[in-house]
Amino acid sequence: MHTVVVGTSGTTPEDVVAVARQGARVELSAEALDALARAREIVDALAAKPEPVYGVSTGFGALASRHISPDLRAQLQRNIVRSHAAGMGPRVEREVVRALMFLRLKTVASGHTGVRPSVAQTMADILNAGITPVVHEYGSLGCSGDLAPLSHCAMTLMGEGDAEGPDGVVRPAGELLAEAGIEPVVLREKEGLALLNGTDGMLGMLVMAIADLKKLYTSADITAALSLEALLGTAKVLAPELHAIRPHPGQGASAANMLSVLKGSGLTGHFQQDEAPRVQDAYSVRCAPQVAGAGRDTIAYALTVAERELASAVDNPVVLPDGRVESNGNFHGAPVAYVLDFLAIAAADLGSIAERRTDRLLDKNRSHGLPPFLADDAGVDSGLMIAQYTQAALVSEMKRLAVPASADSIPSSAMQEDHVSMGWSAARKLRTAIDNLTRIIAVELYAATRGIELRHGLTPAPASQAAIAAARAAGVGGPGPDRFLAPDLAAADAFVRSGELVAAVEPVTGPLA
Repeated sequence: MHTVVVGTSGTTPEDVVAVARQGARVELSAEALDALARAREIVDALAAKPEPVYGVSTGFGALASRHISPDLRAQLQRNIVRSHAAGMGPRVEREVVRALMFLRLKTVASGHTGVRPSVAQTMADILNAGITPVVHEYGSLGCSGDLAPLSHCAMTLMGEGDAEGPDGVVRPAGELLAEAGIEPVVLREKEGLALLNGTDGMLGMLVMAIADLKKLYTSADITAALSLEALLGTAKVLAPELHAIRPHPGQGASAANMLSVLKGSGLTGHFQQDEAPRVQDAYSVRCAPQVAGAGRDTIAYALTVAERELASAVDNPVVLPDGRVESNGNFHGAPVAYVLDFLAIAAADLGSIAERRTDRLLDKNRSHGLPPFLADDAGVDSGLMIAQYTQAALVSEMKRLAVPASADSIPSSAMQEDHVSMGWSAARKLRTAIDNLTRIIAVELYAATRGIELRHGLTPAPASQAAIAAARAAGVGGPGPDRFLAPDLAAADAFVRSGELVAAVEPVTGPLA
């Protein structure tokens, strides 16, 4: 099994995905263990002094003015975890919780939090044992970190609350730790606070969203090319020299992908077949690289932000190399929240343009010779009429999900935390948007492949033929009389979601961007 070694300098997007989704093992480097020990010595020295130090010998947030005596400090750390584990609503997905735990360990291992090495090791042990805390949908405002979600994880570290075992069954965390031979942690000064104060949940979801969207944008370039082919559009607008004079990298990459898929097509450019010959294709076809390319560039920017955050130590207060323990605002989620919202906007626009191409394929007045709704016997058969309704409903929801969460703020903690990022909410709605986008692309695939097969006497591109053959083998049905459509759409969804569409095309086209 792949092992991810956590050091003091952060981690990579690939490592986050490996731990969250693939169950990769986690190990702490010797460098990280040394840094943890040095920082802990600083915290212990400050804890022994009579002067109050925030997070070490004081209360938290609006209660930071109270100095806590040594005999109450263990209780203080335990209490902050228990009281902050106040999430409500449905359980969050296992992969999100594993990313959350791993990224908190990443910051702890930086040596800037003052947590003991034994606590960090226990965090790694829980991940490696396949124990996943029960975390709930609601509870984070994305400022002072993803407090409630991280608190539920810290409860498991203490052997309290509920968690899911490696068998998928939810049980008391203490039982699961005991079975795995893991000793629950008794928290000391600053440790409870250090386990809660980070952007780890929203960051983990951002990293996984970027990975998912990269695949989806490649899939969308393929389905856009298939739609262009089914509509007898022209591939001339994809010429590299046209995109070189507007040199947005994503636009050039999408155009190159589409051109690769369409290479050798016998369907493109048949404008003369129309009663009123076309001069140019509609925007949804002609501008596909511009829209998808803008989304690609947004993903690239989001990745830059994610990589910076992955290299960060997000805690408050932090232990500095010169021995100071300083309060700060680095836990604020604004940088991550903004790009999560940007991605939701880009995804909504990509879904919208895909739906417009699907609608064009189904409209006999705009499809350039295809039967109404791609039906076998229009009137007796409805064809893909309601498949487009489903796609339109998904697009409509994506537009609502594109409303920025990060533009909102609700003051909390008696106005001490008077401006928050709502980054967790931005991440949660983005996950829904990505699910919807996958389904929208699947419907376009379903319509475009049927449209191509209805162009009798014309030969599609070799890459298109490969995509159609693979889709049919995967249970995505072709033209014919009306039938129960939901299973076909579900098969198309699975075909896109699994990456099989891209895998079917690339042996013909070579690697796509």
